[in-house]
Amino acid sequence: MDLTILRVIFWQFLVAMVLAAVLWGVFDKEVGYSAALGGLICVVPNAFLGLRLLAPRRDPGAQALVNAAWIGEIGKLALTVLFFTLVFTLVRPLSAAALFAGFITTQLVTFSGLLMRSREEMDTSNSNGS
Repeated sequence: MDLTILRVIFWQFLVAMVLAAVLWGVFDKEVGYSAALGGLICVVPNAFLGLRLLAPRRDPGAQALVNAAWIGEIGKLALTVLFFTLVFTLVRPLSAAALFAGFITTQLVTFSGLLMRSREEMDTSNSNGS
């Protein structure tokens, strides 16, 4: 099982909550919860995609993985649009700047996924003699 996906999701959540707590402390609760919502709008769809990729499939082939990735990515996009729509229509008062700051900061954690890979996960050698 690829633990990198789970690590990235964990760190995204942690960064989102720390950012929200810092902004809550520096500014006020409106900015804090807006940043927290922005982070969650990023983390939940990414978790959906990650779990979609990690879910066991009957067909272990590459095409099944590509199909799972497509479905996961479409679901991630749909969830992101849904959550942004819900937040902008239901949450008052809302700091849009903090919401997007939380979303963007949390999304940037995804790039650190390459740094989170363990040595075993990066080893590309195989055992078939080549």
